[in-house]
Amino acid sequence: MATFEYRVSGAAGKTSKGEVVANSRAEAYRILRARGLQPSEVVEMALPADKKKSSSLFAQLSKIGHSTRISQLSTKDLLFFTEELSDLLEAGLQLETALKIIGSRTEDSPIKLVANRLRQSVRDGVSFSKALRECGNAFDPLYCNMVAAGETAGALPKILRSQCAHLTLISNLRARVTSALVYPSIVFIAAIVLMFVFLTVLVPQLTVLLEKSGSKLPFLTQILVAVSMFLKNWWWAVIAGIGATFLLAKGAVSTPRGRAWWHRKILDLPVAGTVLRSKFYAELLQTLSTLTANGVTLLQGLHLLLGATGNVFLRGLLSQAAALVAEGASLSSALRKVTFFPPVLCDILAVGEQTGDIIKSLERAAVRYDKELTTRIAYLTTLIQPAIILIVALFVGVIAYSMIAGILTSVQTMSPQR
Repeated sequence: MATFEYRVSGAAGKTSKGEVVANSRAEAYRILRARGLQPSEVVEMALPADKKKSSSLFAQLSKIGHSTRISQLSTKDLLFFTEELSDLLEAGLQLETALKIIGSRTEDSPIKLVANRLRQSVRDGVSFSKALRECGNAFDPLYCNMVAAGETAGALPKILRSQCAHLTLISNLRARVTSALVYPSIVFIAAIVLMFVFLTVLVPQLTVLLEKSGSKLPFLTQILVAVSMFLKNWWWAVIAGIGATFLLAKGAVSTPRGRAWWHRKILDLPVAGTVLRSKFYAELLQTLSTLTANGVTLLQGLHLLLGATGNVFLRGLLSQAAALVAEGASLSSALRKVTFFPPVLCDILAVGEQTGDIIKSLERAAVRYDKELTTRIAYLTTLIQPAIILIVALFVGVIAYSMIAGILTSVQTMSPQR
């Protein structure tokens, strides 16, 4: 990046000067013309020796940002960036100044690179939401569309604060689920290794002894022996089959029809499906209440949410509801006709529409489903650990019982008859 000094001739031959930052002289001309100026001269300014190093670093960062797609930020980095930016904007700073402060930190981090990239785009006249999208995978579509909604409503700091709450919720959820899965995962992996050793090493040796007894083995022991022999001879086919199944399933889900089918089915999963539904209701209501409170119409809000909804099936439902609202239907009646939304939710919205206070109704419904989401998450994390341990214990117990039953039968057969 370089700084260019320009001269603009005004009325009565009066000349004014100014500075603009750009990658080249041609880009500087384009930026000035986009601002409605017709410069008569654009000259690159020489930098002092002590500033050349920092300018070179900024040029490197900007060049990297423009020429490559930045990898997606971690949840921790994204939360930190969003919190700091919302704090600076709420303190009264302009967006470009806030990004400059975030990008001027001394330590090297993805946040610094992203902030400088965004700052340059904003200085070039690009909207903040578009600048976020141009960062490649650094920000997901939901984040970008929420920022676009905040720009439309003139409530960018509030939307960013809402995003902080959402990212904190997701981070806490992942941390709780991870902590709940650590011990069961260790037990599960150890059980798989143990069962593999049993079935490929111990059971074949035991089978030789059992065959010498000549006795008829129990049914479960026969199944265990058959599975053991199959794995011993065809373990490579099992691994290949699992890999092929995974690739086929991944390919099927990557198609539009397969993705829609899968996104519908995951909402019907026991326990996890109810969590996903509650999460969708809470986010939908919270976002709509924030947007309508800042002057965005319900129809505009629904259209903004379309791009922010990752689930294809739910996006289709919102599209149907938006079409009904565009035809003049109320939000509550549109959601009833879609037939996916709970009657209680529709009733709360209907009351707000009748009293003329739909914003309060959206807020009340959002609080209700946020509490429901918290309860279901707690139930899910509580259920995961004992469920995995119970499944592992069941498999290990069946194998142990089959082995012991076979041994006892053989011992009884080989014992001397009186």
